[in-house]
Amino acid sequence: MTSEAAQTDVATLSFEDALQQLETIVRQLEQGNVPLERSIEMYERGAQLRKHCDGLLKAAEAKVEKIQMNQDGSAASTVPLDPESA
Repeated sequence: MTSEAAQTDVATLSFEDALQQLETIVRQLEQGNVPLERSIEMYERGAQLRKHCDGLLKAAEAKVEKIQMNQDGSAASTVPLDPESA
């Protein structure tokens, strides 16, 4: 799998799926019984997954910040993250 193809594949994953794959990679690398070449490939994939998860988390945080609150603390309304998508 080329780096470009792997990035495209990662971009289509949900946060949960990407995190699960990342956890699997970390577990396998921590065991230390993966050949060097495969370890490098796994590390690169893990870096792509981490970057994807980070981006999804930042997008979620931005959406949460856009929620408008009433004085009693309840959600009054929300503002679209991307005004062009509304």
